[in-house]
Amino acid sequence: MTSATRALWIGTYPHPANGGAEGVWRVGLDVDAAAGTGSFVGGVLAAESPSPSFLALDGDTLYAVGETEAGSVSPFAVGPDGGLAPRGERVATGGSYPCHVVVSGDVLVANYGDGVLTAVAPAADGSLDPAPSGGAGVTVRHQGHAGTGPVTDRQEGPHAHFVAPLAHLGAADDGSGDVLVVDLGTDELRRHDPAAPDGSAPRVVATFPPGTGPRHLAALPSGHLVVVGELDPALFVLAPVDGPDGARTYDVVARHDVTHAAAPAGGGNYPSHVAVTADGSRVLVAVRGADVLAVHAVEPGSDGGVPALRHLADSPVGGAWPRHFAVLAAPEETLHDLVVVANQNDDPLLGRSDVEAAEPTSNLALLRVRRSDGAAHVLDVLALPAPACVVEA
Repeated sequence: MTSATRALWIGTYPHPANGGAEGVWRVGLDVDAAAGTGSFVGGVLAAESPSPSFLALDGDTLYAVGETEAGSVSPFAVGPDGGLAPRGERVATGGSYPCHVVVSGDVLVANYGDGVLTAVAPAADGSLDPAPSGGAGVTVRHQGHAGTGPVTDRQEGPHAHFVAPLAHLGAADDGSGDVLVVDLGTDELRRHDPAAPDGSAPRVVATFPPGTGPRHLAALPSGHLVVVGELDPALFVLAPVDGPDGARTYDVVARHDVTHAAAPAGGGNYPSHVAVTADGSRVLVAVRGADVLAVHAVEPGSDGGVPALRHLADSPVGGAWPRHFAVLAAPEETLHDLVVVANQNDDPLLGRSDVEAAEPTSNLALLRVRRSDGAAHVLDVLALPAPACVVEA
């Protein structure tokens, strides 16, 4: 049995713990991926940053959104010792409440509050320092959208929730360099050219049933997309359609309930993140409310047709309100996947009158998920203030 300590970067929301300090955490994880064992070995606040709810790692630069009304993105240099240091100044996204960031040439940010996609061309060292007046420097472009949905308290306007560069989507990549944006507020999938001039409009390439509230997406090995709805807790399979002009759109061809787990009394189930395992055989979804990890088998369609998703299992995630998770890299021959879940909320079942309110019961949880039947088992938990994102270093 061979174990090794891996590093995780954890984005967070504000929490009373640590005197209210907001920032990015570094957590150690001692794992044996082949054996499917592991435990957390401590965590430290690596850098203070305002509401860094989502992170993206690009080489030795870590980018963190600032999910505030005056949205921002901050670059940090990752040192040889695993420490973080600011790599220049944070940059305004030009949108509000940014909730997702990814790097594909540009640093791409989804601004939830107003639906704006921000594209920032970083400097050679990864910094995002804006150009002085009249001088050379990084370029920041903004591409907005308009529209509403029928759920009036959640869909009063566009809400960009996830950015997916086609270059990151395997068989779904068409080589264009474009990106897809999932818009919870308008029930749409948008396509953007991130190199287009500031103010350019996107093209709508898929429309979901009204009230879906699409949130995140992933790609299947067949080139189909799978999108998870937040307002309608379902997985939607999208098939690519190439028009006569070469423009690609997507048809929503199947809907599958995310979970069989009951929602809590007086509440609902609200899926958050979706991912496809490295071998393409399983779709994993975190579900807030029931607080489970739902696992579906991917069954290839005949003659390259639409794949089917078959629900396998719903397993407790060891905490409350699972906002995000990461499937850790593992050998192909293993019989399981190791998954780290960010359980954002303090667990009301762990509340105690003799514990200070500032002590978090929100946590990270390490799960072992069997590939055979999708059942998951909690291996370890680590209390952490309002974790919202997990990135393997």
